[in-house]
Amino acid sequence: MVKKEHQMICQKISKVSSYIRFVGVVSSDGKLLAYYRRPNFKPLLDAKKTQYQFKNLAISTGLDAAFDKSLGKVEFVWEERKKVQILSFAIKKNRVWVSLDKKVVRSEILRSIDECLPIVKYYS
Repeated sequence: MVKKEHQMICQKISKVSSYIRFVGVVSSDGKLLAYYRRPNFKPLLDAKKTQYQFKNLAISTGLDAAFDKSLGKVEFVWEERKKVQILSFAIKKNRVWVSLDKKVVRSEILRSIDECLPIVKYYS
């Protein structure tokens, strides 16, 4: 997949909800390949912690692969934190990492998941 496609994924997913703060395509080794950051949201992580977050995502993705044969591949993960909601979706060996404002109601998260899945499946 080329960088243009990564950027297209970010743009399409960013339009799913106005609550989306950040969308990034992260490689299997934790590198940020493309991203979109909504301008009216202040980042919650500095550059170094963002790198750690993406490395963590890459490591957990690698660990998850050990269960793929028994449980099936991961399609998405929903992480609820005190300050933010996080979704991650599988696209081949990469992950799409999406953070949403904490104020979002759960039905909006579910709607966002339902709208993101066809986008990521198209690029998978």
